[in-house]
Amino acid sequence: MTTQLTLTSGRRPDGTAQLTVVGEIDMSNTDALASAIEATEGPLVLDLTAVQYLDSAGLSVLFSHIDRIEVIATPLLTPVLEVSGLADVATVHRVESFRP
Repeated sequence: MTTQLTLTSGRRPDGTAQLTVVGEIDMSNTDALASAIEATEGPLVLDLTAVQYLDSAGLSVLFSHIDRIEVIATPLLTPVLEVSGLADVATVHRVESFRP
């Protein structure tokens, strides 16, 4: 069974592509995440502020696009991004809480 994941594409005020991710990222839905990232050209900001869970399969997708992503995450995900090493090779912006 696929875990619920909502992906919404848009543009930031400066014109940079943004993908807002809501739900849980796990091996059941990483194909959808990878497809959404691949469908967007150029630099991409991933807003993960509404993600409650991120497993190693999701991290693998992020690492495969490390050359063009920037991540926004809450304190819930920040340790995962730091321990995995993703925060060492990509820009990670920490926000204190979920923004509705």
